[in-house]
Amino acid sequence: MRQSLVVGNWKMNGTRASAESLAKGIIAGLGSNEAAIAVCVPYIYLDTVGAIVKDTRLALGAQNVADKASGAYTGEVSATMLSEMGCKYAIVGHSERRTYYGDTNESVASRFCQAQAQAIVPILCVGETLEQREQDQTFTVIDEQLNAVINMAGIDAFEKSVIAYEPVWAIGTGKTATDEQAQEVHRYIREFIAAKSLTIAENLTILYGGSAKPENAKGLFAMPDIDGGLIGGASLDAESFLKIYHSF
Repeated sequence: MRQSLVVGNWKMNGTRASAESLAKGIIAGLGSNEAAIAVCVPYIYLDTVGAIVKDTRLALGAQNVADKASGAYTGEVSATMLSEMGCKYAIVGHSERRTYYGDTNESVASRFCQAQAQAIVPILCVGETLEQREQDQTFTVIDEQLNAVINMAGIDAFEKSVIAYEPVWAIGTGKTATDEQAQEVHRYIREFIAAKSLTIAENLTILYGGSAKPENAKGLFAMPDIDGGLIGGASLDAESFLKIYHSF
């Protein structure tokens, strides 16, 4: 059975004090929901938040991971370092990384492999820009993004990974794909994986990552191939994030 999952991506926001408060607020409201939940926090607060979430159901994640194991790569943070911080998850290939920092399909695949080498679950982000959608290139773009990982790591690597579909045109814009638009792409991703391994596809957690909010989460999560969300802005408020989490 597929695991339902909600992940908060705090991006470059917060202070040490606000990170502590937010993590504690989320833990206080978890209730008895059986869905998995995690927060991906800025590197500098991993230690602080990690101490708070230890021995709770709130898992710790990073927002990126280096595409090399170690070496002269100033400013990078390796999967080994993230593992030592207690990270269960690491986002790889977020559209902001691809757009602003030049992450390519190949470097994202390397980050994916580095995370798995340290038993960290990569959350692989895939998705199209508005221009690509308008040119009917959505599925072509996703094919390329997924194939880069498959070519480097093999299809079996998806046994221990999460995919997040993030329509780039809906991130930080206030726009959200309709339930049906999101489901169409989620179904395509699952069928793409199923063509290579039906078992992996049936057990693969696929998240929606495009401006999900408390108001639309229930409809999105009700779709047959949407297993949860990668939440940006709404994850910075414990009450909003928990409302999304309890939308299952």
